[in-house]
Amino acid sequence: MRVIYHPELKNISLAGVLYALGDPVRLEIVRRLAEETEQPCAALDCSLAKSTMSHHFRILRESGILYSRKEGTQYINSLRRADLDALFPGLLAAVLGSMQAVRTQ
Repeated sequence: MRVIYHPELKNISLAGVLYALGDPVRLEIVRRLAEETEQPCAALDCSLAKSTMSHHFRILRESGILYSRKEGTQYINSLRRADLDALFPGLLAAVLGSMQAVRTQ
């Protein structure tokens, strides 16, 4: 079985997190996970090719934003909210809040 890479807290950088959040598809994945807590990859489908979605999940996971665990035949994803809040207080809340403000305009 393939081991899924999740960086330790000391290896999560602000630059990496901001890079990962700099893509609209990844932002949408983060927003949906913030609302739903845990979701399988299929539930977060953004009408893109499976390989493209896998790329976005990998970027989010390797930057330290997502945690993925295998359950049966699927991967369940969740935000590493506590880790991100500990490292960068208020960052995730600010990003999600700005997305909400843009959506209501």
